[in-house]
Amino acid sequence: MSKPVLYYAKLSPPARAVLLTAKAIDLELELKPINLMKGEHLTPEFIKINPQHTIPTLVDGDAVVYDSHAICAYLVEKYANDDQLYPKDLVKRALVDARLHFDSGHLFARLRFLYEPILYYGSTDCSMDKIAYIQKCYEIMEQFLKTEPYLCGDVMTIGDFCCLAPVTSVNEVAPIDEFKFPNVLAWLTRMAELPYYMETNEEGAEELKNLFKEKLAENRGAK
Repeated sequence: MSKPVLYYAKLSPPARAVLLTAKAIDLELELKPINLMKGEHLTPEFIKINPQHTIPTLVDGDAVVYDSHAICAYLVEKYANDDQLYPKDLVKRALVDARLHFDSGHLFARLRFLYEPILYYGSTDCSMDKIAYIQKCYEIMEQFLKTEPYLCGDVMTIGDFCCLAPVTSVNEVAPIDEFKFPNVLAWLTRMAELPYYMETNEEGAEELKNLFKEKLAENRGAK
């Protein structure tokens, strides 16, 4: 049976959430890199696969799945040996789903609000308001982690992967105060102990943070 194909970019937090999920369930993917800065996701060939022209995009036989949260859930449902990462129990699953929506509606959305204009449109706006807007997510996460080691309780889920990737991609420009958010920092340390963390997340997060700094300096120099 052929391997599922993942169109991805290492610098993309959503793509890295899928890579983390695949590693956690010991699933080998066929990886097809897409260069976002060169607009490879906007080619007619790629839009034919995914009309939203977003990455990650998964092709598994005849199935095409896009949106990282949907892909993570799909992979666990189809390929995992158990349901720990995405529970079948409705109450537990609802909590994981809530964390996925927290990422898409708040965490990654605010990262994108800061990063996208600078990376793609020549903006120089790295205002304290935008940074503080991201840091408000840490306040919420601190409460999620107040009595539990992971975002959904005492076991790791895809909710952790989907929130981990954006946090580690923005924690330099929007620092995590050790006194205000000790639980968030402890969670990051816990997640960084995963044996596959470095290759699936850290390298791409550093790549994105460096690119952001380079583009911001470039944009400011052009003004």
